[in-house]
Amino acid sequence: MNPIKYRTQILPSLALLSIALCAVAYAQSSSAKLEASVEIPRLNVSEYHRPYVAVWIQNKEREVAANLTVWYQMSDGPEGEGTKWLPDLRQWWRRSGRSLELPIDGVSGATRPAGQHSLKFSGDDERLATLAPGEYELMVEAAREVGGRELIQLPFTWPPTKVSTATAAGQSELGEISLTLTP
Repeated sequence: MNPIKYRTQILPSLALLSIALCAVAYAQSSSAKLEASVEIPRLNVSEYHRPYVAVWIQNKEREVAANLTVWYQMSDGPEGEGTKWLPDLRQWWRRSGRSLELPIDGVSGATRPAGQHSLKFSGDDERLATLAPGEYELMVEAAREVGGRELIQLPFTWPPTKVSTATAAGQSELGEISLTLTP
């Protein structure tokens, strides 16, 4: 058999196979779902301020792959402009926040009261659509005026191949954090 003829027959087949595999990977990631639950605990302190909270996804290189949400004081108050205190979310601020123009459409939101708060994203959401298959961490950071600061990390694989759940509990500024991935 002529090797040149053999190569010209195989190359189109390999190209079609590559395209088919990419289409399957895209279909899996676009139908995938990421759900997170963030608990802000009720604290019995004399001077209580709602915490600022940032939720993002970071890759293996510890770079921000996607900002999911940032809760902060959206308007000016007696203590000053709400964005003034965002650097207290130290990890998020250093890795992403200081380079962003706030508010971020679809990401920024007002602080939340004590309780459970749900975040739900589908794989075709612009924040997840650009995630390459691989290992990531869901990062949840909270900081509170006249309070503390806390950071929780939950590792996961994207896109999910099976339903998986991970949980972690904070010590002070955050309660239970859960992550559920659905293919």
